[in-house]
Amino acid sequence: MPPLLDVRNLTTHIRTGRGTVRAVQDVSFTLEAGETLGLVGESGCGKSMTGLSLLGLLPPGGTLVEGSSVRLDGRELVGLPDRELRTVRGNDIAMVFQDPMTSLDPTKTIGHQVAEPVLLHRGVSRAAARERAVEVLGLVGLPQPRRRLSDYPHQLSGGQRQRALIAMALANEPRVLIADEPTTALDVTIQAQILALLADLRARLGMAMILITHDMGVTAGNTDRVNVMYAGRIAESTGTDRLFSRMRHPYTQRLLASVPRLTQDPALLLPTIPGLPPDLADPPTGCRFADRCPYATARCRAEEPQLDGTAEHRFACWHPVDGPAPAEIGGKVADAVAGAATGGGEGAAATTGLAEGPAAAGTVVRPRAPEPAAAAAPLLEARGLVREYPLRGSWLPGRDRRVVHAVSDVSFTLARGETFGLVGESGCGKTTLGRLLVGLDRPDAGAVTLEGTDIGTLRGGELRRRRRDLQMVFQDPFSSLDPRMRVSAVLREPLRIQGIGTAREQRARVAELMAEVGLPERGLDLFPHEFSGGQRQRVGLARALALTPKVIVADEPVSALDVSVRAQVLNLMKRLQAAHGLSYVVISHDLAVVRHLADRIGVMYLGRLVEVGTAAEVHRRPAHPYTAGLLAAVPVPDPAQERAKRGAGIGGELPDPAAPPSGCRFRTRCPLAQERCAREEPALRSFGPGHTAACHFPLVAPAADSPSDVAAGRP
Repeated sequence: MPPLLDVRNLTTHIRTGRGTVRAVQDVSFTLEAGETLGLVGESGCGKSMTGLSLLGLLPPGGTLVEGSSVRLDGRELVGLPDRELRTVRGNDIAMVFQDPMTSLDPTKTIGHQVAEPVLLHRGVSRAAARERAVEVLGLVGLPQPRRRLSDYPHQLSGGQRQRALIAMALANEPRVLIADEPTTALDVTIQAQILALLADLRARLGMAMILITHDMGVTAGNTDRVNVMYAGRIAESTGTDRLFSRMRHPYTQRLLASVPRLTQDPALLLPTIPGLPPDLADPPTGCRFADRCPYATARCRAEEPQLDGTAEHRFACWHPVDGPAPAEIGGKVADAVAGAATGGGEGAAATTGLAEGPAAAGTVVRPRAPEPAAAAAPLLEARGLVREYPLRGSWLPGRDRRVVHAVSDVSFTLARGETFGLVGESGCGKTTLGRLLVGLDRPDAGAVTLEGTDIGTLRGGELRRRRRDLQMVFQDPFSSLDPRMRVSAVLREPLRIQGIGTAREQRARVAELMAEVGLPERGLDLFPHEFSGGQRQRVGLARALALTPKVIVADEPVSALDVSVRAQVLNLMKRLQAAHGLSYVVISHDLAVVRHLADRIGVMYLGRLVEVGTAAEVHRRPAHPYTAGLLAAVPVPDPAQERAKRGAGIGGELPDPAAPPSGCRFRTRCPLAQERCAREEPALRSFGPGHTAACHFPLVAPAADSPSDVAAGRP
């Protein structure tokens, strides 16, 4: 009996102004009913283009090369007339795209969009299509599905939009679902819910699934087999358990090693993959991974290896490895040379041709943050910060005034050379708090002091001078860097605004900054779009460093990056901290990232800090159920662990910040909630030196309460 989906020699070429891009090359695999196949690799490796090619959804200039074959239940799809192929799309094979906000039509209701494929393929009445929409919206766990029919995409949360997109794909009960990075833009808690939903739907509906992702943790817990793709080709193909324990391709080994882990020693630098994937308009001779591979020989650069091995495990490598890399492969921060701390740089970008070199010579020694008990006066202090935003229209006469409680009575301190991590889901107030810390927004109550000076009282030139000490790195470097300015102008701008140095001195400083972040000086003449994502984030870090600040607030600095590039940027941040004695406030929804960087962690929920402690203590002994839920939701690149914790974590979504629950704000999602939680708001209590949490029913026994400790966020 033939497999449900049989792909043979799939090859996709795209004609562009700079030549023919060989996006997918000789890709072959099968998919059985009820099976989940993972396609994993870095951005640009051909994962998404493989998924699109299966459906014939090619970009302008794209063609399937002769010899490509895609068979569904024995029926050849390549070469079908458009009319017949359209009956396959959305009916037999459906696709869930990465970003639901751009995939959903903002001008049409959710009900219209979910019912549309039913009307198109089933030929039923509008009333029947509407009822089917209600049915599938309920199937994917969207609350009050009938009411959601009249909602527009912007009225739903990120997780709800993704559920609506899945409902659209499932409306006609497809036999194959292609999920292209379905959780990349989501918090770890919502990601866990969506992945559990997909697994449940696959089992209930008996459909097969292709899961496209760059996240090795997501791959570990949600696939049966995995194809690791690199530069348009399959580099390795085997069962999920075997891939993670006995991988044979060096690329797979390095990809897995670069994943931050909660259990990893923060003193170790993350292993990285130097360089970038090759330009597929001009692919190299021989093995396409050779320029980035630590085991490459002359043969690798001359002869291209083909997929070899057994039917259960195939790999394309002349010098295969045997299992994971040693845990200490990254080296210690204290022993790392500055160039090594950047992971060797990102290498030659396909768009720029830049090769990043070492930033400086010497040994990187990360300054140890002072122990809480021995800490002197804090460098930065937040005291009782409150920030509320009135809802549109609530100021009109006769209407109740409704406000969004973005930040509610938040206090903490930051020592010199320390990294404080702010963790929580989207909408919990992390970014608003970060903006308050650097003076981009003003609190309604409370104060932010830097070296004892309340920055809220500063005005004019005094405020401008003080802002040199407080800088911010934003989540998306593409939107935060002016696309019309060359990088040289981007980096000179803060120096010019502050009137620092002559033009010659500014040019010298800009060149120095490029070296600091591991970018070559010739990149100064390029525009932001000519850099890779990781390189743009390096430019963002260089701009933040231009004024030699004392504190940098980094808002989700690596969430938009591939895992290998993420490791490079995290290592770079550690090296810069060591070189300049910087203090960081790192904002993230990923506890594994924060655990790697932070000395202390503050966990935020719906505008409040619910737990604060050292990174080690919060990881080892979480006191608040929300913290424990965030930890449980972090994907682990270990199939056995991921399967064991399936279904654990936090259910539901963040409540409306304009109408937070009474008492404990987490009670509506807490597995331990009792009647008292609705009546009384819990106060912060001490759970040991420097460790506080606000919970009536904590997971560990509290120490003697100390109000003075709680107020300062430190002992």
